[in-house]
Amino acid sequence: MLIVYLIVLGILAGIVSSVASMASLVSYPGLLLVGLSPVVANMTNTASLVTTGFGALTSCLKEMKGHWRELAWYGLFQLSGAAIGGWLLSAFPGEIFKKIVPLLVLMSGGLLVWSGRRPIYTRDSDSKLKLVLAYLGLFMAGIYAGYFGAASGVLTLVFLTYLSKSSFVVINGIKAIIGSLANLVALLIFMYRGLVRWDVAIPLAAGMFIGGFLGQKLIKYLKPSLVRGVTAAFSVALAAYLAASAWF
Repeated sequence: MLIVYLIVLGILAGIVSSVASMASLVSYPGLLLVGLSPVVANMTNTASLVTTGFGALTSCLKEMKGHWRELAWYGLFQLSGAAIGGWLLSAFPGEIFKKIVPLLVLMSGGLLVWSGRRPIYTRDSDSKLKLVLAYLGLFMAGIYAGYFGAASGVLTLVFLTYLSKSSFVVINGIKAIIGSLANLVALLIFMYRGLVRWDVAIPLAAGMFIGGFLGQKLIKYLKPSLVRGVTAAFSVALAAYLAASAWF
């Protein structure tokens, strides 16, 4: 039954990842429910998230044709940041992380709502300062992805939309792929700690691969505002629960 639960949890998280960039708001609390500690749950979740982008990739290979060099360039900034974020999580004691997580979850929900209320960024000028700040933002999003990850895809999508002139489907695909690679970089760091529960991560990853594939298809039909609203409301409830557990 646990394996079935993890696969279904992964499918839901993968779909949410493709549509709303918030997979961790589904998968992370789901891992806490099976008894994993916050740090182990986060590292195991990161291990599973690696497959989400590859599920999305198989769904948008046609759209990605001719954009691989662009993906590699943006990936350099995201992955270097993820290495730092993964190191930070490994270096901080578990109790500190447990107390910080409610704030990160609440911030994630806020970012999701913010991303829906603000217009998509467009390159109205080639200001060098704006470009530098956008690349710096992509790097910082990588740090956040390596440390916790929920809503890092929202940040990445905002900066990619400014930097790239490609279609939204291509940009969303790039976001999913470099996000998964960022999780892979962080995972390599976590493996040295030996805290990843592979018996949990593997079935969860299988579900996320399926969910990532389905989500990339469903994004054409689902209403983004509805997904954002439900996910943001869930993030507030989750933050309150985690805060009560960690602070009181």
